[in-house]
Amino acid sequence: MRAVLVAVLLVVPLHAWQRATFSSRAVAVRVDVLATENGRPVAGLTSSDFELLDNGVPQRFDVANLSDLPVNAVISLDVSSSTEGQALSDLVGAGEAFVNALQPTERASLTTFSETVAPLMALTTDHAAVRRALASVTAGGQTAVIDGVFVSMMSAQSTDGRPLVVVFTDGLDTVSWMREADLINATKRASAVIYTVAAGPARQWQFLRDLATATGGRAIALASAKNLQAEFLKILTEFRSRYLLSFSPEGVSDTGYHTLTVRSKRRGVSVTARPGYTAAGR
Repeated sequence: MRAVLVAVLLVVPLHAWQRATFSSRAVAVRVDVLATENGRPVAGLTSSDFELLDNGVPQRFDVANLSDLPVNAVISLDVSSSTEGQALSDLVGAGEAFVNALQPTERASLTTFSETVAPLMALTTDHAAVRRALASVTAGGQTAVIDGVFVSMMSAQSTDGRPLVVVFTDGLDTVSWMREADLINATKRASAVIYTVAAGPARQWQFLRDLATATGGRAIALASAKNLQAEFLKILTEFRSRYLLSFSPEGVSDTGYHTLTVRSKRRGVSVTARPGYTAAGR
């Protein structure tokens, strides 16, 4: 029988947000939003530029002061046998470039997966330690992508930052015990935004696209790991340009799955956000 793991809830206690800039209303749900125009992030938007509906019911919401919310980034790398040699060097180089681009107050974490999942470094502002962990990575074995992403998503959860998971894989899953549907369901109770970067056979894996969509992230397909460094840096830049909307649900049930709709009131601006969340109840 397969066990089903329960992820960290999207609902966040008020005390966890004391360093962020919100109104006096209690904060219950946060939604990470990317606003783009012609494919480029749009800066300078305020709450008056967005519309947010929870199960079809318009909600009052705030936009956080993101300078008070550092990035909590988990680098999640496929180190199965297919990445031996130059591909592994490209992976390590991309991870190092990503860590080097972080601000001193931003945290990084490293998880690798092959046939086993190895959370090598917990979230830390000690970026040198993360670089040392990257330098120690070796490749070999089969591929447990789904298990690796789950552990990475849990590693990203923190009450005082914005969780980001950047996943790279060049193959299909061969040994995970967790099912695709279980991981998608887990994302509904977590707040991490997941960007998936795929090369090789993984480029055709629909699940990676579904996973990114479920968290409001983005799926990226590459011909190889050669351009991985540039893509990792683009992801970080894009994530920093996103908006964090927070609201206390009104006029809706406090249990079950809630469908979220976030729209821009500005003509020509498109919005990407997670499609919903699972409420925890009172």
